[in-house]
Amino acid sequence: MAGFETPTDLTHNRGLIADPEAFARERGAASWLYLCGEEFASMDGGMSYADVERSVPASANVVSDPPTPLDLDLARRQIEALDGLPRPTLVTCRTGPRSSALIYLYAGLRAGAPAEDVLARAEADEAPFVQSEELRAWVANGLEQLS
Repeated sequence: MAGFETPTDLTHNRGLIADPEAFARERGAASWLYLCGEEFASMDGGMSYADVERSVPASANVVSDPPTPLDLDLARRQIEALDGLPRPTLVTCRTGPRSSALIYLYAGLRAGAPAEDVLARAEADEAPFVQSEELRAWVANGLEQLS
């Protein structure tokens, strides 16, 4: 774990975001990668991509919420979007598991870190995705296949 540190220029959510503008301002965000589709805006506690766009100077939307399959194609599209955004960057999904998985995958790839180090750091940080075997496997597979 000593070789891989907690990502500092990428921030994920840990629950619903009540006020997108305050969320961005409090974190000093220059950009935002939003992983939800528009149907989330109509849900209780949801928000829209337009809310995101009003909150930061630069943003991207890669719909990644269920039922979108977690696969390497999705990871590539998310990584491409992250590569194009200025830092610091918010990465959010509905409540945090998928966004935290992406942050650790992305940072692990950039650091050349092995999956065991990335997952150990995520566990130590109590990243929301570590409770999901599906997300853990997606991160590990992505680190192996996309490096």
